Amino acid sequence: MLYRIICHKHIFAPGIPEYLQCHASTLTLLPGDGIAAAWFAGDHEKAPNVGIWFSRCTADRNWTYPVKIADGDGVPCWNPVLYYDGKLLLFYKVGQEIPRWQTFIRESCDYGLSWSPAAELVPGDYGGRGPVKNKCIRLKDGALLAPSSVEGEYWDCFTDRSEDGGKTWKNSPYVPLNHRGLQGRGIIQPSLWEDEAGAVHMFTRSSEGVIMKSVSRDGGRSWSEAQRTALPNNNSGLDAARLEDGRIVLVFNPVSGNWAPRSPIAFAVSEDNGETFSEPQILDYVPCERNEPRAEFSYPAVVTRGNRVFITYTWKRQSIAFWELEF
Repeated sequence: MLYRIICHKHIFAPGIPEYLQCHASTLTLLPGDGIAAAWFAGDHEKAPNVGIWFSRCTADRNWTYPVKIADGDGVPCWNPVLYYDGKLLLFYKVGQEIPRWQTFIRESCDYGLSWSPAAELVPGDYGGRGPVKNKCIRLKDGALLAPSSVEGEYWDCFTDRSEDGGKTWKNSPYVPLNHRGLQGRGIIQPSLWEDEAGAVHMFTRSSEGVIMKSVSRDGGRSWSEAQRTALPNNNSGLDAARLEDGRIVLVFNPVSGNWAPRSPIAFAVSEDNGETFSEPQILDYVPCERNEPRAEFSYPAVVTRGNRVFITYTWKRQSIAFWELEF
C-alpha cells in the first residue's frame, strides 16, 4: 500500500492552560480546502466544567487557537460530532451519566465563528439520539444518516435518519444482536459508509475483542444481525471512511480485548468494500500492558476528499493529533 504523509501535527500544544484533559475529537471538511475540528475538554472526563472546544485549519494547515463553543452549565459535555453541508452543524451530548444523555445541536453559517443557541435534537429525549461519536453521512437518496448507540444494562446500536436537513429525525430499531451469546455488554459507537450499490455498512466498537459489523439495504431504516469481523477491537472507538475510488480507510487500535490498551493506533485500507483489510500502518505507539493516559491514542475520526485522508485522535488526553495522508 502506497501513501504519502502530507501533514502531521498537533492541533494545539499539550498542556494549554484552559483545561487539563481532552478527548473524543471530530472533524469535517469545509469549502476552500478548510477543515474544522472539535473535542470535549475540562479537568477530566465527566467533570462539571467539561465543554466542547473548536479549531479551524486553513489551506496552509495552520490550526486556530482552540475556543469553547458549547458547555452544559455545570453538567459535563461529551462526544461532539461536526457535519458540514452548506452550514456547519455541531451535535454533542450533555449529561452526568451516559444513559441520561441529551443530544444538543448548534448551527454556524460562518464556518464556526459564531453559533446559534443550543437546541435539543429530539425534544424530551434522554439516552442520546443522533450521532454518538462518529460523523453523519449523506446518502444517495438525499437523507442524512447519523450513527447512534445507547449504553445501559446492554449496549446497542441504531441509526437516526433525517430527510429534512437535520430538522427532524426517525430512529431505526436496534441492530439485531444476540446478547446472550456475548461476553460483555454489546456494541456501541458505530461508523458508517455507503457503497456504490447503495448498501450502508456499519462497523461498531464492541465488548467482544473484535469489531462487529452490520448492513442496511434500505437506507438505514433497518439492519442485519450484527456479526463478528476478523478485525481486533479493544472496546474503544474507531472510525471508517470511503475514498472516492471506493476503498475504505479504517482507523482503530489493532488490539483485541475488553478494555484493552489504547496503543498503538493505526489505519488499514480495504479494496473489497470492507471485507478484508491491509496490514495496519502505525500512527502512534507507546508500549503498555493496560489503558493509561501516558500511552493513550484513541477515539479517531477520519474523513476523505478525493485521494486525501484526514485523521484526528486523542493524544495522551493532552492534545489532538492530526494527520493528512495522500493515497
